[in-house]
Amino acid sequence: MTGKAQSSLPAVVVLMGVSGSGKSTIGAALSQQLGWPYSDADVFHPPANVAKMSAGEPLNDDDRKPWLAAIAAHIDKARADGAHAIVSCSALKRIYRDVLVGARDDVRLVLLDGSKDEIHARMSARKDHFMPLSLLDSQFATLERPTPDERAICVSISGTPAQIAADIARAIGA
Repeated sequence: MTGKAQSSLPAVVVLMGVSGSGKSTIGAALSQQLGWPYSDADVFHPPANVAKMSAGEPLNDDDRKPWLAAIAAHIDKARADGAHAIVSCSALKRIYRDVLVGARDDVRLVLLDGSKDEIHARMSARKDHFMPLSLLDSQFATLERPTPDERAICVSISGTPAQIAADIARAIGA
């Protein structure tokens, strides 16, 4: 399935969810399963954002603007090249998803959905991540679940990464 995008499949899959929902892990598993390149949204953060989050401060909408613009440019490059891609991004608010997906009919949004307790346990087990556990409440408070017009695929994070990736692959028609 590598190479140029096929018209029946989305060009780009955007994995969204709160920190600790498994975006990086599932992105890597889906990449391996589909043979599509995966990019973690964390690499698009400007250094000031990483410093702020590392200090336990949540980002505001102004902080997120250059980050979202960089991810959107990455998505548009894949689309312009006629290629497939997977990118993860928390995309917690509708206004963020409008920047990333908007009217791009060939971009599919996937919500990695889990309970606060489940995600708290995952985050507690993580090592060397810049997002502190103390910001989990703000992540859930900020999350605006996708509405039907966003055509999002909602996937439970309760399975193994391979099972979750297979569920996503089926849902997008791969």
